[in-house]
Amino acid sequence: MRASVLFEQATPLKVEELELEPPRSGEVLVRMVASGVCHSCLHAADGSWKGVPVPIVLGDEGAGVVERVGPGVDTLSVGDHVILSWAPTCGRCHYCVIGRPNLCERRQPGRGVLPDGTTRMSLGGRPVYHYGHVATYASYTVVAESCAIPIDPAMPLELAALIGCSVMTGVGAVINTAAVPAGASMAVFGVGGIGLNVVQGGALVAADPIIAVDVHPAKLEHARALGATHGVDASREDPVAAIKRLTRLGADYTFVAVGNVSAVTQACDALAPGGTCVLIGVPETGATVPLDIRPVVTGERAIRGCSYGSARTREDLPRLVRLALAGKLRIAELITRRYALDEANEAFRALAAGELARGLIVF
Repeated sequence: MRASVLFEQATPLKVEELELEPPRSGEVLVRMVASGVCHSCLHAADGSWKGVPVPIVLGDEGAGVVERVGPGVDTLSVGDHVILSWAPTCGRCHYCVIGRPNLCERRQPGRGVLPDGTTRMSLGGRPVYHYGHVATYASYTVVAESCAIPIDPAMPLELAALIGCSVMTGVGAVINTAAVPAGASMAVFGVGGIGLNVVQGGALVAADPIIAVDVHPAKLEHARALGATHGVDASREDPVAAIKRLTRLGADYTFVAVGNVSAVTQACDALAPGGTCVLIGVPETGATVPLDIRPVVTGERAIRGCSYGSARTREDLPRLVRLALAGKLRIAELITRRYALDEANEAFRALAAGELARGLIVF
């Protein structure tokens, strides 16, 4: 199978022919149709996130068709259309049982292995690691059964690929993590792939106003097209002052959809009393934010993290597919450009330059 491989951080990816073991117990082989180009993969590739095991096949957002099932698999069949989830679930640990499966104890974050602690890919006898448990920058991949979520085959798989990370994370941050009520005010810092879906989530729940904040005017226009009521160019004006001007007391909810510590500070400062700041983007390893505790305490403001939109993947991913098929989520409009597998480096360049809402690798 062909895959785009990162051999060393801060070096270009290379397309290689890898050996791929067949699925073991509780695993499936998926033929990839498309993979989104995610900022987390860029951070892994450019060295912003330290300790990434190499060589590794990147990609944590994709969709495809089940080609083979391993022993013990009982929820999937050959031919099923699936979205890949980078968050495996066991259904039995503390977090799965209490309804927070995105925090499942079987996750192996940052280790580049499947839930059993091993890899299925190799090159010349040397193990090759799996990014995000799914390694979607490959023509085929082996994943845990719980990481392959069956969906309605009426959904085009190229579009379904984006639901696997950016749509789930952004929309889920609004409807699951923050549970934003109708009429609440929102501000979204960073309207790239994740932030645009936070905007879409706000539109789904009838939040108002929905304020998009970015330093790229073109991204603000894109956000308006997907439901933002206002745009703030943070390169030209103070976003905190602008948000307070539009909302009087500040936003009820702020979302930081970019890995930027200044945006975190601004999003906290832009909160109304009783408001909640939801942190989605992950900055470089070791980043810290100075925080004035007094307004957090006296104004009963809250700051909380959001991993994968607090997803319950077996319920939420098919639900988002239904919303997309009904025209309530706009997926095609997120795609800026399509790439071949051997164009992954160009996709990363464009993403780093702010040229993409979402790039899509098509196999």
